[in-house]
Amino acid sequence: MLICVTADTFKHEIAEAMKAYDKHVVCIDKTPDEFHASLLSLLNKAIKAYESRGPQLRHGIALDRQVTVILSQNDGPRPLCGIYFNLHSPYQKQSLPKTVKAVREPIVGSQDE
Repeated sequence: MLICVTADTFKHEIAEAMKAYDKHVVCIDKTPDEFHASLLSLLNKAIKAYESRGPQLRHGIALDRQVTVILSQNDGPRPLCGIYFNLHSPYQKQSLPKTVKAVREPIVGSQDE
């Protein structure tokens, strides 16, 4: 028996994510209102992915830099909803391009000398 899945289906999960965001997540990119709007958008994308998944697939996933939303098929009519905060720092150094090779420097006093 399939039910109509909408963002309102996951009001409890959204409320819990909003509490965690407000209390624990430091984010300079989104205000709580922008986070809520982003969360609803991601949830709607995950629902579309979940409803259009192939016969052998069990998940619908949507993500941005801060949040990942996963809907997973289970034995009940309502899919499970996971909302995860992605670890990201805007201050994280960018990795070197593939054309650049790291230079090894000997450590003074090591056995490699």
